[in-house]
Amino acid sequence: MNNILVTKEVTKRFGEHTALNKVSLEIPKNCIYGLLGPNGAGKTTLIRIINQITFPDEGEVFFDGELLQPHHIATIGYLPEERGLYKSMKVGEQALYLAQLKGLSKQEAKSKLKYWFDRLNIGDWWNKKIQELSKGMAQKIQFIVTVLHEPKLLIFDEPFSGFDPINANIIKDEILQLSANGTSIIFSTHRMESVEELCDHIALIHQSEKILDGRLSDIKKAYKNNIFEVGLEVEKGDLLLQELQDKFQVLSSTYNSFEEQLDIKLQLPSSDSMPVLSFLAGKANVNRFTEMIPSANEIFIQTVQDKDAK
Repeated sequence: MNNILVTKEVTKRFGEHTALNKVSLEIPKNCIYGLLGPNGAGKTTLIRIINQITFPDEGEVFFDGELLQPHHIATIGYLPEERGLYKSMKVGEQALYLAQLKGLSKQEAKSKLKYWFDRLNIGDWWNKKIQELSKGMAQKIQFIVTVLHEPKLLIFDEPFSGFDPINANIIKDEILQLSANGTSIIFSTHRMESVEELCDHIALIHQSEKILDGRLSDIKKAYKNNIFEVGLEVEKGDLLLQELQDKFQVLSSTYNSFEEQLDIKLQLPSSDSMPVLSFLAGKANVNRFTEMIPSANEIFIQTVQDKDAK
């Protein structure tokens, strides 16, 4: 079985509102899977179904090849966007309590907590109350109790919320290490730069429906539009520009003291770009000839806008 989680035509309604409409996903094992979508798209509803907080009206969910059952909760770790720590409890006392709820013995929990507290340099927080911590500090505690029982599947909903850039990088590195160690991860966020850095696969949900999914690298290739960023070292840039405009679709051009900078759209597939590069090399020194690959953010916006336009 190559998938850790499969949803088959999952539908969920709340009264007259359809939160999810026949959403089917296949989430591979040992990958970081980006679950994306605008606010209100249905992402949180799907996450709540996976965690059995609520249940689908139609469709099925399979976990590691089995129909999702209550006992699977022990092998899932969930870090929600809205945190749920008890503010008046001490950090260590609360972490031990939550670890034991996940099935760890007190001795196991203490050993694992010491490892993580040392790893994240928060050993002196043990006797502090949660209400004494900043939002980012509390986030670290929540992260630890989410991963402590070493689940097969981790679900992170906006895990960098409240973190400064340094601590966000620390948690990002920990997520990558967990993935490298074999943990499957669902990663829900609005931060597209994090998607670029972390995710192998993505799914985009909009207005309760899945409108895009697949390996991120394949999706980016599919959204390429044969536009190249070109830098040409030339003395008479205006004359060359006119020649290029007669031959190619020049989308933009700027000239500085030594270089003509162009965005050129080719009519041929990008794999057939060598004749174009040879032509340019015959006219000027080519400093740069780079295909412009759309970012995850650009794909997100374009796909949502295309859906809304229909």
